[in-house]
Amino acid sequence: MSRWTREQMAARVAQDIPDGAVVNLGIGLPTAVANHLAADKEVVLHSENGVIGMGPAPLPGEEDYDLINAGKQPVTLRPGGCFFHHADSFAMMRGGHLDVCVLGAFQVSARGDLANWHTGAPDAIPAVGGAMDLAIGAKKTFVMMEYLTKGGQAKLVAECSYPLTGLGCVSRLYTDLAVIELAGGEATVIDLAPGLTLRDLQALTPGVTLKQA
Repeated sequence: MSRWTREQMAARVAQDIPDGAVVNLGIGLPTAVANHLAADKEVVLHSENGVIGMGPAPLPGEEDYDLINAGKQPVTLRPGGCFFHHADSFAMMRGGHLDVCVLGAFQVSARGDLANWHTGAPDAIPAVGGAMDLAIGAKKTFVMMEYLTKGGQAKLVAECSYPLTGLGCVSRLYTDLAVIELAGGEATVIDLAPGLTLRDLQALTPGVTLKQA
């Protein structure tokens, strides 16, 4: 089965981020989106640990570990970028000042419910962190994830079985198999990996009816 690579997924997300947007890239897969933003777009990247105006990842040997994102990865700053208090960063998130956030996920429901912080495993440490504030505070929430778990189950589900991060907040899924719009309780496939058909994807996604755009 043909799949997009993680870098191809990141490039696909970057393609849909509008010029002038203020964007938060979540920990993990979404951080790669910064490396694929078009040079002719002015996109302002925010990180919840208190950085705004980030650029692409630094070149090997040019890392400054006093300048990191929320995932503790070294970042660069574009002209005009700055860093500031953690509380001010959360005020930006909670105040509706982010146009888009891109998060990873364990599960997403067809209604756009997001579960991305806890698998429900016993004795796991509760740590929803800033994902809750981002998912609800941003004007649009995109999710970037692999379509299937390691066990072969779809992460797009009718109902999330994991603890939720936010209700009805996800508007679009970017995966290694497809790009899917979520609206009004419906899942509409707007892009498929090469060689994959809607029927193939539907067979992998029990409990959720997929439509073709």
